[in-house]
Amino acid sequence: MSIKEKLNAIVEQFECVGIVPVIKLDKVENAEKLAKALRDGGINCAEVTFRAKGADEVISRMVKAYPDMFVGAGTVLTCEQADAAAKAGAKFCVAPGLNPKVVKHCLDKGIPFAPGLSSASEIEQAIELGLDFVKFFPAEQAGGLPYIKSVCGPYTSMRFMPTGGVTADNLNTYLAYDKIVCCGGSWIVPAKMLDEENWEGITALCREAIDKMLGFQMVHVGINCANPEEAEGVADKFDSAFGFTKKVGNSSVFASTFVECMKSPFKGKMGHIAVATNSVKRAMYQLKMRGFTIDESSIKYDAKGKPTVAYLADDFGGFAVHLVLKK
Repeated sequence: MSIKEKLNAIVEQFECVGIVPVIKLDKVENAEKLAKALRDGGINCAEVTFRAKGADEVISRMVKAYPDMFVGAGTVLTCEQADAAAKAGAKFCVAPGLNPKVVKHCLDKGIPFAPGLSSASEIEQAIELGLDFVKFFPAEQAGGLPYIKSVCGPYTSMRFMPTGGVTADNLNTYLAYDKIVCCGGSWIVPAKMLDEENWEGITALCREAIDKMLGFQMVHVGINCANPEEAEGVADKFDSAFGFTKKVGNSSVFASTFVECMKSPFKGKMGHIAVATNSVKRAMYQLKMRGFTIDESSIKYDAKGKPTVAYLADDFGGFAVHLVLKK
């Protein structure tokens, strides 16, 4: 696989994950416990920074315990650190700044690298080096999302991983912009929890962040009717009882936006339930981690290739369940 193909694969993985925890782990012996805590919370990735001694061993232990975990190295400032990270099994390297020597070294050796930057001049350097995905650091202090949007005008091919000042409260604001691939942050793995070895607390923070990122919300229930007449009749009842205004469509009749009466039986024995999310792509990734199967044939995409609808393979109490992108 070429370095370009590796970089594209890394960006694809980052996009599915959405959140990249930035970790400074001083106790190497806790690597496996931390990895499990992250995975149990729905985050199957980690950026282990070389700010702590033994970072390469932490990476090695995480990767050996969970080979499918997306583990990389952060604060990679030298070619020697990059080599140590790669030898330990790191799938990517990240730095707070842009050092052309280190970037070239990594790319020449086939190591995916995302340097940090915060200016237009640095973006041009990254482009010259053949990169189209970078870390934006320190994100909030360097101008945050407004700055990223402003530089995306002239630099349309560049995509970003903001890190620094990103929290659960502003995460979705960043991720809503299509030039943002993912966000990095240390709020999911606070130093205090690491010192106290509070693995359950870290898992809870991960799950909370994932749920907030996805923003799951049930938006309507579909009822399977035998024919168009029955569908309109059911919708009329909802209108009469609750004022849910009827709207007739090609394949169904809606009672407001809450109930969809199918003109003929569709998916699910009883009908279907629609669950909206901020990202169908990330939601599918998470649901697979939680043990659910996606009906790949049901996925619909928009003009840009972004998935907008996807059904789960299994019914819930006789109802099919599908994801839909929030509008």
